[in-house]
Amino acid sequence: MTRGTGGKRLLGFADRFERLRILSASLIFSKCVLAGGRFPKPDFDTQYVAPVVPPPLPASGLHGDGVALLVLGVSLVLTSYFALYRRSRRGVVAVGVFSVAFFGFIREGCICPVGAVQNIAAGVFLPGTVLPWTIVAFFVLPLLFALFVGRVFCAGVCPLGAVQELLVLRPVQLPRWLQSGLSVIPLTLLACAVWFAGTGTALPVCRLDPFVAFFRLSGAMSALLYGAAFLVFGAFVARPYCRFLCPYGVLLDWCSRLSWRHLSITPDECVSCRLCEGACPYGAILGTTEADVGEPRIRGVRRLRTMLLLCPLLVVVGACAGRVFAPVAARMHPTIQQAREVSVSGADENVPLRAAAFQAQGGVADELRVRAQTTVGRVRAGGLWAGAFIGLMVGLKLVGQSLRRRREIYEPDRGTCVSCGRCFASCPRERLRWGAKEDQEDGEGHCAEQGAHEDPS
Repeated sequence: MTRGTGGKRLLGFADRFERLRILSASLIFSKCVLAGGRFPKPDFDTQYVAPVVPPPLPASGLHGDGVALLVLGVSLVLTSYFALYRRSRRGVVAVGVFSVAFFGFIREGCICPVGAVQNIAAGVFLPGTVLPWTIVAFFVLPLLFALFVGRVFCAGVCPLGAVQELLVLRPVQLPRWLQSGLSVIPLTLLACAVWFAGTGTALPVCRLDPFVAFFRLSGAMSALLYGAAFLVFGAFVARPYCRFLCPYGVLLDWCSRLSWRHLSITPDECVSCRLCEGACPYGAILGTTEADVGEPRIRGVRRLRTMLLLCPLLVVVGACAGRVFAPVAARMHPTIQQAREVSVSGADENVPLRAAAFQAQGGVADELRVRAQTTVGRVRAGGLWAGAFIGLMVGLKLVGQSLRRRREIYEPDRGTCVSCGRCFASCPRERLRWGAKEDQEDGEGHCAEQGAHEDPS
């Protein structure tokens, strides 16, 4: 071996050793950072409060959110194809598994169309708020698909819904009246999300997300137990978050009711066999209404008139309730909290941190007081409109339930159906289609085999 060859090998070994050392140091550093939240924090004699350091968000820009937006569009197209055209529940479940892995664990649930409701509200109502185009696209794209093909986003693209769909073991059918009553909660959360985010008070959707700590594999023990409780409860009551808490699901419900094409239970015609009645764990199958045909017309008109008269009263009651709750919500606003701390600090030796930071920056107390008063007015106005919206939606829901629409076949409720495809296997017409497809494939294979054994002469 020559000297030159030995020197090159030594340099190669040294370079590999240096890379290994840097990699080991980075791994040790990352372990220390991740383990920091598992050890108890030191106790301080002063009033120092350790700041809460949020985990880093996924990479933004074209190589982060742009790629995720492209994956979102492809996933929506695939789910639409499997649910409406292929009519394959296996395909929908496969997209759901991918969504849990990519949008859940890899992207750590951010950016999410569910949480984007708050960003849109802040961008519309908060002056000076910058709204990235990727957030707008994440918010709008599933709604556009819902307008054309129904709630395919809920079927297998949303990681929050997909992780619940995969863990449904023994679903229990809830009564219609209970589902209708619980459906008011997402409406209330949607109004509160727009109200709080639009005034800069808080981000309630992110706080109520049960799976963000689960996807990030970190967080407080209470957050992990909160998500685990939803998963365990979801094994018996299917998709509890999607049905009774998700504010984005309200918007998807509205768009899906106007959809151009929607998933159907049967591939061709319904024979009213009633085999699909218990197939949907979400209560999204509407049966025939022959039993309601004999109801006197005057009774239905009176019921509808009563609900229409009740609707304005509910709007007024909701607006008053929102105005009453507004002072409680205003206390959570950072500006109002800072103004209160500055006003009560005075000559007290134990100055709160926000007041101390305000004084250190040379802030003027009178200007802060004016900003706080303006903020209180905005929060009160937001509470008034949010309460009126909730009252209006409850009234319209009562009006919709008072109507009796004649149905001669079993069909999915376009608003609540999440296009999961669970009802396919219960339809005898679908089973006939599967059998005809298998016979066709067997016939094509037999013809090909027979052609291969024929004499070319």
